[in-house]
Order: sequence, then structure tokens, then C-alpha cells
Amino acid sequence: MAAQERGYYLPDEDERLREVYRRYLVARGTLWEMVLSLKPGLKERDDEEERLRVFGVSFCAAAMLVRSASFVIGLAKERPVVWKKLDEAEPRYLLKRKTFTRLYRNLSSYRWMWFYHDAWRFFEREKSAIEESLEAGGMGEVVQWLKEEEPFIQRSRMAFVKRRFAYRLHSFVRRNVSGYGKAMFGIFQLGGSAVAELKQPFKKKLPGKRVCLETLEEAAGLLRAGDVIVTRHDDALSNLFLPGYWPHGALYIGTPEEREALGMEEGDRSGGNISVLEAKKDGVLYRELCETLAVDAFLVLRPVISNKELKEVLEKAFTHEGKLYDFVFDFRTADRLVCTEVVYRAYHGVGRFSFELSQRSGRHCLSAEDVIRQGLEKGMFEVLMCFGVEDGTLRHGEHAHSRVMASLRKFGASQSAEID
Repeated sequence: MAAQERGYYLPDEDERLREVYRRYLVARGTLWEMVLSLKPGLKERDDEEERLRVFGVSFCAAAMLVRSASFVIGLAKERPVVWKKLDEAEPRYLLKRKTFTRLYRNLSSYRWMWFYHDAWRFFEREKSAIEESLEAGGMGEVVQWLKEEEPFIQRSRMAFVKRRFAYRLHSFVRRNVSGYGKAMFGIFQLGGSAVAELKQPFKKKLPGKRVCLETLEEAAGLLRAGDVIVTRHDDALSNLFLPGYWPHGALYIGTPEEREALGMEEGDRSGGNISVLEAKKDGVLYRELCETLAVDAFLVLRPVISNKELKEVLEKAFTHEGKLYDFVFDFRTADRLVCTEVVYRAYHGVGRFSFELSQRSGRHCLSAEDVIRQGLEKGMFEVLMCFGVEDGTLRHGEHAHSRVMASLRKFGASQSAEID
């Protein structure tokens, strides 16, 4: 209800919902497997008492399926934010796209519900015999479960017609909305990819990037796992559309030795010089620091965090590797991410770390400058170093902090209040 009222899920709420929903789908799959595996036994067994016992177990499983599905549907059908989240693909939890819509459609199927109601009528006629056969087979617990399911079975029969009508109406509306959404995403993807490659003419006096090899090596020696790197290309056309001076962010994941010291398993990150998790137009990928810092200006925010919390942050961040880039900049969904969303979903909800989304152009999002401002204002981060603000010197500590604050005041005063 809080997410529906807010209009989106926070990252920690998102993960809790996914975990519960995944467990529900696993339980649902187990019950379905039971029903399907027992179905042949209804015809193949010669003993009438054994057939009744098999029917009683499979019908109990089917009743649980209907009741649990009805509960989930009742929870989400009047809450579009919840429905959309349950329909969203999430590879971290092995959730495919539109699982909730398929669940709703199946429970609204005339054919499936006809079989279910036919089974209910048989259960009504043979209830005593079924219960006796279950008791005789040492399955008294199933008898109790069936008694507990009876009120819900009656209710599900009466609710079916209403549910069928509601699904048909939703399906009609969503077909049009879905087509519109796909078309708009294609436009944003095409436009976003083009803008990412374009440069502002006459913006730079000298070719190449201002961060040289010497600066890169000096910065690399100061970085540690969990640092947030915020960067800028002076001539990027996207600077005209993004708020403030600092448009892009990435997460420094550290060296294999650092991650090992935190008690983390390396997985497939140990090869090469991988040290950054960054979302760009080709997706959320592990990258080398030299690629991330091939820019004109950058700053580094160091989290105020314990090793235990830092391990949690990195473990959460790694689960997003491989996702596609979100050209629509929609922070309400987690199947595609933009650059700052990697930081947002890694840190939010860990210890004291909490970010507030801002509404820009009708979307809830978190810009790189939002990360800087909120991080400094709430004491979640400190400025470690910066380069390229007003000159080509790599500055540290308080000198870096003052330069960063100056860049925020100069270029971002119109977006949010000043902090210092």
C-alpha cells in the first residue's frame, strides 16, 4: 500500500517483494507438480478407496492453488504499481516477464475453472468417503486441510465470473498501453543511443580527454571498494539534457584482494583489470578503471560505512550485472538500469543509506547531482578527490570538497537547495 501511494517501490522494498513472490511461485509450482503427477492415478488404480485418496490429495492441492492465487490477485489487481512490479522481469530472482498476468489469466480460464468446479461437485457428493479413505491411509492432516479450504472454495466459485470480466477488461486496456509503451521505449532507445555519441561543437579547445595517464594512476592508488565515481565529458551533447554539472555515475568495486578481504567470492570478476560496475548504453557491465576515467572531469565520493555494510552493498550491486540500459530513465522498474540507479539500488536500505527520488519530466529518478547532494547532506558520503573543476589539478580532502560544492552551486542551484 505504501508503494502504491508513493507511486514506486524503494530498492529494499522491491527486493523483499521479489523474494516473497519467488517463494510463492516455487510453492505454486510444487502444488501444480503434485496435481499433474497424481492425475493419472485417478484412472489407473483399481482400488476405489485408493482412487478416492488420490483424488483427495490432488483436490486439496488444487484448492490451495486457487486460494493462494486469488489472494495474490486480490492484493494487486486494484494496485497498478504492485501489478506492474509483479509483472516485471527480474533475472536475479529467475522471474520472467508477465508472470502475474499469466497467473490472473489462468485463474480466469473457463476451461480450467470448469474442471475445478466439476471436481468440487464430486468432492461434495463423495466427501465422507474421501475423508474416510484419507484417514485410513494415514492422511488425516489432508482431511483437516480440506476442511480449512472449504469456505474459500465456495467463495472462489462465486468470484469467478467477476474475475473473468475484470481480466477481459484489463487485457483490452493493456494491449493498447503495452503497444504504446514498446513504441515509446524504442524511440527513447534510438534517441538515447544517438545522444550518447554526439558531441557539442566548438566546446573543447584541445582534442582528447583531460584525464591523463598520470592522473589515472594517482587516482587508482587512492580508490577503494564502494567508492562512487561521478564523471563528466565537457563536450557531451547529453550535458544539455541532464541536470547540473555532473551527469554520470559508476560504482568502484575494488580489486580482487579488497573483495577477498571482505569475505566475498570472486566469481567471474577476478580476470583482467575489472574494478568498476557501470551502466552505459551497452548495459550494466564490469569495466576497467581506465575506461570509466576516460573523461574530462571526475569526483570520488567515499561512503561512511562499515566493512559488513560494504560487503552487503557490493553483493547487492553484483546481482544487477548484465542488465540492459534503461533509456526511459524509469527508476520504478529494476529490469533495466541507468548509471546512477546502480548506486541507488546498491546502497539504498543498507544501514543509514537512504536516497529520495526527484520527479523530473514526469519521472521519478535520481541524478548524479542528487547522489552528491543527498550523500553529503546526510553524511552518507565524503568527497575523497576531484579533478577537472576549474583546472587540471587532482585535489584531495577539503580542497576537493570546496571545488565540488562550487560546481554544485554554479551549475545546479536551480535544481535543488544549496548544501555546504
